Amino acid sequence: MQLGISSFGEVAPAHVAGSDHTAGKRMQELLALARLADEVGLDVLALGEHHRPDFIISAPEVILAAVAAVTRRIRLSSAVTVLSSADPVRVFQNFATVDLISGGRAEIIAGRGSFIESYPLFGYDLNNYDELFVEKLNLLLKINGSEVVSWQGKHRPGIAAQGVYPRPAQPKLPVWIGIGGTPESAVRAGKLGLPLTIAILGGAPARYVPFAELYRESAQQAGHDAGQLPLALNCHFHLADTSEQAADEFFPPYSQLMNRIGRERGWSPMDRRHFDFLRGPEGPLFVGTAQEITEKLLYLHGLFNHTRFLAQLVLEGISHQSVMHSINLFGTQVAPAVREALARQKEQRPASSPTGA
Repeated sequence: MQLGISSFGEVAPAHVAGSDHTAGKRMQELLALARLADEVGLDVLALGEHHRPDFIISAPEVILAAVAAVTRRIRLSSAVTVLSSADPVRVFQNFATVDLISGGRAEIIAGRGSFIESYPLFGYDLNNYDELFVEKLNLLLKINGSEVVSWQGKHRPGIAAQGVYPRPAQPKLPVWIGIGGTPESAVRAGKLGLPLTIAILGGAPARYVPFAELYRESAQQAGHDAGQLPLALNCHFHLADTSEQAADEFFPPYSQLMNRIGRERGWSPMDRRHFDFLRGPEGPLFVGTAQEITEKLLYLHGLFNHTRFLAQLVLEGISHQSVMHSINLFGTQVAPAVREALARQKEQRPASSPTGA
């Protein structure tokens, strides 16, 4: 199982053009944590696209290109690229460029986005929310599979036998589908035979197992080998030397973030009691010691038999030193323990059993 980190680049907005030192500092911290993740042997760095004042990553491929130049092996992905409000031609070109800079390490996780700011920003009608994604995904996949493209759609001007360049270092860019909790999206990914990433950002992970089952069933029915399709899970994450320290460091910024979003969406406020419940053995928060998180990751793998786990960091409100320590513990203690345990399980598994790690 691949293990990686993801980030939305949280920041306290300064709202001052030309002197936003906080955003500049956060950007440098993102580069530093990416370098560390590469050094300690983590497999993936994923950056999420948002168009809000409390996140600085609106163009993940630009930051990934900078990361590509200072890392050696870690795979570089969006999480997600809001494809519905983007131009698939430009998305492909940007990630193909990252792929060339990185020597073949770029990936795209395409989604519709958990926020809606990009739709009016780029002139799209929210009434076409799903239709936009389906059409643009179709075009992206067509470009990814063919150098010269002819295509006609409803929401973007057509293309008549045009070449799209540059081509990536890889034969094709890995294109994943990212979902939060929509069954139709899981079915779509399965029918297309595309890798799937499920964001588990609320509710017990066990509640999301049906999405993985739908995904694999749909893939099998469409003629794909469901046992070979990659499946990733994304959960909030923070490690420290003691369980109390991890919780005390993570709760204030996490609850502030979730309550701010919750006010927009009508969620109930989060308190410490609820937070402690969520970080329990079967909850969605991976917050604790290396031993606790190792056990929880193995529990998660027992539920999903997934091939990748992305640990979603929260950067605003936690010291950079603490975030770096968390990544270091993840790479040097948790990752080796998880890999060793899964390797032992694989050795003990009957030859006829499906694999997924």
